[in-house]
Amino acid sequence: MEKEVKIAVIGQGYVGLPLALAFAQHFPVVGFDIKESRVAELQQGVDLTKEVDESQLKVSMFTYTNSGGIKGYKPSTSISDIADANIYIITVPTPINQFNAPDLSPLKSSSKLVGSVLKQGDIVIYESTVYPGCTEEECIPVLEETSKLVFNRNFYVGYSPERINPGDKINTLENIVKVTSGSTPAVADEIDELYRTIIKAGTHKAPSLKVAEAAKVIENAQRDVNISFVNELALIFDRLGIDTQDVLEAAGTKFNFLKYKPGLVGGHCISVDPYYLAHKAIQVGYYPDVILSGRRVNDEIPVFIASKVVKLMIQKGIDVSRSRVLLLGIAFKENCPDTRNTKVAKIYEELVSYGIEVDVYDPWVNPVEVNREYGIEVMTTEEELREHRYLRTDHRYGLMPSPYNAVLLMTAHKEFKEIDVRELINEPGIIYDAKAVLDRGIVDARL
Repeated sequence: MEKEVKIAVIGQGYVGLPLALAFAQHFPVVGFDIKESRVAELQQGVDLTKEVDESQLKVSMFTYTNSGGIKGYKPSTSISDIADANIYIITVPTPINQFNAPDLSPLKSSSKLVGSVLKQGDIVIYESTVYPGCTEEECIPVLEETSKLVFNRNFYVGYSPERINPGDKINTLENIVKVTSGSTPAVADEIDELYRTIIKAGTHKAPSLKVAEAAKVIENAQRDVNISFVNELALIFDRLGIDTQDVLEAAGTKFNFLKYKPGLVGGHCISVDPYYLAHKAIQVGYYPDVILSGRRVNDEIPVFIASKVVKLMIQKGIDVSRSRVLLLGIAFKENCPDTRNTKVAKIYEELVSYGIEVDVYDPWVNPVEVNREYGIEVMTTEEELREHRYLRTDHRYGLMPSPYNAVLLMTAHKEFKEIDVRELINEPGIIYDAKAVLDRGIVDARL
């Protein structure tokens, strides 16, 4: 880069923090977040998302402080710390509302914040997943209105979609090809060059902002549709009395068979982003049948699992209304603390609606955040599990031992593969494996 660069990354979550630290090896970077508790933990060198090496975090902060800002990282909640930046990268969440419509409020709020400090020649790059056209239709007008500057005359915009895979230590930021784009050809070149300083796998320069936006949103929509197909197969094969995993293993011997597995589709990407594309499609007069049908199938799976377990309990003569069930895992994926939009919460709600007493054990998650978001108490240590496993208060007999009537493996954390699930069960009991990772001989059913 010919000009002196100072970067402000807005949002320090799963996407923003790894990006900020990668750039901090070359430039001075301020990681801005409105959540004071998040910034406080980062200032202590702690990352509860477990996405970055905490030693790298501490070194980057030390470098920034002791080099006078030549390079390094500084987490902050202060707008004054980002006022002298000349490249702003926005990595805030793009959720959906209760009607499955895009909620652009975080994106617009961050655009307004950046607009308040935007200066002549600055570049704003969006990484948040949106529908094609959103940056130009929704974000740029906010930047212009707040800054009183003119787009593509006084300031410029780029779009480079995030491709973070939470919990993945192999396919990291630097090892995934980065799609880039800019609002003018010259700015597109400059943004592409900027990202090439940190992306070992290389970059792909898209011809427009809209193309880059569309490329990102279809990545997740494609996965959602493919998973919905095998989830629908699971629903069909359950009625036929066939094990879905057996069928997939047999079909997988064909050289061109795509080896997707059925499962719960949660998280911030696959279960949310397709609604952004569907929203835009409907706006332009096309109803996206395939995309939305895939969403409907995937959203059925939590109810299917809960009802399947209840049926199995009844078949074994278990009094469902007096039963206890243990859910192993509430994070939406294995070996990761991410609980955003986890579908395990829906399974919990369904089981509780039958009058079942449900416990949740997950050593990876933050129990305070889970309780705040879902109202669910989570055990995070083996000691807590042992205590809850054997003690139950009965209104007639007081405190009494009571192992679980059913154990459901929801998340394939490495810790769960070492647990003897049979020891948790009060026979006759049910073991349900939603991830197909337990010994086939001990499970009563699997997805």
